[in-house]
Amino acid sequence: MLEKLRELEEKYCEIERRMTLPEVYSDLAVYAKLAKDQKDLTPVVETYRRYSKCRDTAAEAKKLLENGVDDPEFKDMLREELEDAKEQMERIEQELKLLLLPKDPNDSKNVIVEIRGGAGGEEAALFAYNLYRMYSMYAESKRWKTETAYINETEIGGIKEVSFIIEGEGAYSRLKFESGVHRVQRVPDTESSGRIHTSTVTVAVLPEVDEVEFEINPSELQIDTFRSSGAGGQHVNKTESAIRITHLPTGTVVECQDERSQHKNKDRAMKILTSRLYEADQQKKNALLAAERKSQVGTGDRSERIRTYNYPQGRVTDHRIGLTLYKIEQIMNGDLDEIIDGLVTADQAEKMKAQASE
Repeated sequence: MLEKLRELEEKYCEIERRMTLPEVYSDLAVYAKLAKDQKDLTPVVETYRRYSKCRDTAAEAKKLLENGVDDPEFKDMLREELEDAKEQMERIEQELKLLLLPKDPNDSKNVIVEIRGGAGGEEAALFAYNLYRMYSMYAESKRWKTETAYINETEIGGIKEVSFIIEGEGAYSRLKFESGVHRVQRVPDTESSGRIHTSTVTVAVLPEVDEVEFEINPSELQIDTFRSSGAGGQHVNKTESAIRITHLPTGTVVECQDERSQHKNKDRAMKILTSRLYEADQQKKNALLAAERKSQVGTGDRSERIRTYNYPQGRVTDHRIGLTLYKIEQIMNGDLDEIIDGLVTADQAEKMKAQASE
């Protein structure tokens, strides 16, 4: 591990040197690439330098003790310094192991979140709206930008389906674990007998993929324009600004009707289509990922779930890590960090376990 860290520090120093060169500084594309590489390496290099400093302190204290020290107070101080440096080194080693875990190349990307009502009819649609609001509030707390691409609303305020884009640093790294079936248990407003209903909603989180990263043959696309429908202001039903793009080989259909501009709707629809096709392509290349994706998203059946939101008991349980929190109101208002931190930690633990067994 230390050899690898030394190599990374050398690479970091070389990047710093190159960034000062006039020919690099004047080439925006090259400079931007180096700046990104530098940013990616900074946490590892800074942590390694902290480790090296502690190691040097420990080595110096050990050397002085071995050479013999007459002053008892100075000897005690050196022993304390040595023990403290060793403890710090152990802590930093754990940090370094986490930092050296294989990175998900999509972690820094923006995300496309798709929410669909599953089993439960109108109650599922109402909970789909609740989840849409929850993720929007979480994004707001992180100062990420949210843009709705497509929404199919019900008459009483529910959502049959919604696609929206969240733009922000590390959005995918935080939200990727939200893919799956979310189950809600509560008494619907329309239920006069007070009976608890169980409904499900499916959530899919896709990394936003640039069209340059994943090319689509334009001849394989069918693009239709139509008039927007549903709530949306005076422009609705007056202009054919909404876009429907069909990828003919796979039958994948994406609609976007949130913007008045046909051009903007087309851009957003292409982003979503590209991300969906990219994910499908990745699944084909990796059978393990395909199996994992199937188990995450599932079919929306009540028996499949990654998380349960129980309103009568005020609890939210994430079944993958066995975490139960009794603060459903805060969570539905976007306070997701405790759950997401738990999922990130569990994922890191699994990766470390896998790395140790290699």
